Amino acid sequence: MSVDRYEAVIGLEVHVHLASRSKIFSSSSTAFGKEPNSCTDPVCLGLPGALPVLNRAVVDAAVRLGLAVGSHIRPRCRFARKHYFYPDLPKGFQISQYEEPLCEGGAVEFRVAGEARRVRLTRIHLEDDAGKNIHDDSGVSFVDFNRAGVPLVEIVSEPDIRSAEEAAEYMRALRTLVRTLGISDGNMEEGSLRCDANVSLRLHGTEKLGTKAEMKNINSFKHVREAVEHEIRRQAAVLDRGEAVVQETRLWDPERGLSQSMRSKEHAHDYRYFPEPDLPPLAVDQDWIERAQRSLPELPENRYRRYTDALGLSAQDAGVLCSEREIADYFDVASKACAAPAKKLANWIINEVLARIDDPRRLAAVDLPVPPVALAELVDLVEKGTLSGKLGKDIFGRMWQEKRRAGEIVASESVAVVSDVGLIEEICKKIVAAYPDEVVRYRGGQSKLLGFFVGKVMKEMGGKANPKTANEILLRLLG
Repeated sequence: MSVDRYEAVIGLEVHVHLASRSKIFSSSSTAFGKEPNSCTDPVCLGLPGALPVLNRAVVDAAVRLGLAVGSHIRPRCRFARKHYFYPDLPKGFQISQYEEPLCEGGAVEFRVAGEARRVRLTRIHLEDDAGKNIHDDSGVSFVDFNRAGVPLVEIVSEPDIRSAEEAAEYMRALRTLVRTLGISDGNMEEGSLRCDANVSLRLHGTEKLGTKAEMKNINSFKHVREAVEHEIRRQAAVLDRGEAVVQETRLWDPERGLSQSMRSKEHAHDYRYFPEPDLPPLAVDQDWIERAQRSLPELPENRYRRYTDALGLSAQDAGVLCSEREIADYFDVASKACAAPAKKLANWIINEVLARIDDPRRLAAVDLPVPPVALAELVDLVEKGTLSGKLGKDIFGRMWQEKRRAGEIVASESVAVVSDVGLIEEICKKIVAAYPDEVVRYRGGQSKLLGFFVGKVMKEMGGKANPKTANEILLRLLG
C-alpha cells in the first residue's frame, strides 16, 4: 500500500452542545446525567399539537461564535425540517437549517507543531439534537429522550484539512474557542462536542476531489486522529487495488481500531428538506450583532500572539496558557501584579499550579488556595532573591495546603534566604576543604562540578543560602 502517493482531503462537521439551561425549542432541562426520559416535554417528544418556540439565548451563542470566527451573520434566516427515521428521533424529523444558515463563511486559526493553519468554514447553523439509543449486552435496546431537543450548532468546514493530526488540532482549537466564549462546556465524554469526518484521497498534484466516505460520531481527539488515519489507509488500499471508493457512512470502533459500513451516504434530497412551518423566519438586526461583538472576550489566537510577540513567551508556553480560558485569565491577572519576567511567571503556572489541579476551570474558583495575585507575590520574592527557588517551591506547597500568603509565611517563620556574605563564605570554605578530589577535577576543567559545590552549600544551610552569593564565593575560592 502506497499512502504517500495520495493527498488526503478532509472536512469536518462538528456538533457542539450550547450551554443553555433549557432546550432550543422548549423549556425542558438540558442537564446531563439525569434519570432517563426525565427531561422531556411534548415538543421534544414530537407529540401532536406541540409547537416549538425558539430559545433566544441559543441564537445569541451562535451569533457570538460566528463573529469570533469571522462569519457573515445573516440578517434573516429560516429553519428547515430534515427528515429521517430512527428510534431516537421521535418527531421523525430534525429541526435544522438548510438553505439559509445563520452564519456563513469564516475560518478557524490554529497551529500544528508550531506551524499556523487556517481552515475555512462553509457555515454554522442551529439545530436540535436527537435522543440516545442504548444497547445492552442481552441484545435489548432502549431510548433515552433527555438529549432530544438539546441545542446544537453544527460547524461545517471546507475540505481544507490534509492530515489526521491537523483534524485533531482543529477539533482542539474549536473546543478551546467555544469554552473561551462560554457557549459550551466542550465535554467530549458527555457528547457536548463530537464530529463527523469526511475523508477522500486524490493523487498528489491533481485538483479533482476523490469520492468521500463519512466517519460518524467521533467523540475524542484521539479517536479523530485514529479514525482519519485508518480511513486514509483503507481508501489508499482500495485505490491501489484498482477499485473505486464507495460513497458511504462508516462507523468507527475505537476498541478494535476499525471502521465498518453503516449505510450508503445520503444526499440532501434524501432528507426531503422543506421550511419549518411552525417557526417564523429568524431576524438578527445590527444592534444585536453589535452587542454580541462587544461581549466577545480576547480570543485564543489573539492571546497566543500577544504572549509570544509582546511578552516573549515560547510557542510551547503560550500554547499551554492559551489552551483554556481559565489558565490564560489566571496568567493575565498574575502578570499585572508581578514584576518578574513573564517567562518566570509562566514557568510557575505551568510547572506548579497546573500540576495541582485536574480541571483548569478550577482556576476560576473563588476558593482557589493560591489566587493569581498571591502567586505573583511569591514569584517576585524568588526573583528578588528573598527566597531561593527551592524555598519558593516549598513555600508554594504550604500556600496551597494552608491557604496563606508567601509574605506572611516568610515574615512569621524567618524562612527567607540568608545573604550574610561572611556566613556563606565560611560554609563555602568548609565545603571546598571537605572535597579536595572534586576541587582538583574542577580546576582540571570539569566546570560542571560548580553545581555540585553549590548543592552542598545549600544543603549545609538548609536551602537558605543566597544562591547567587554562594556561586560568586565558590568561583573565587575554586579559582
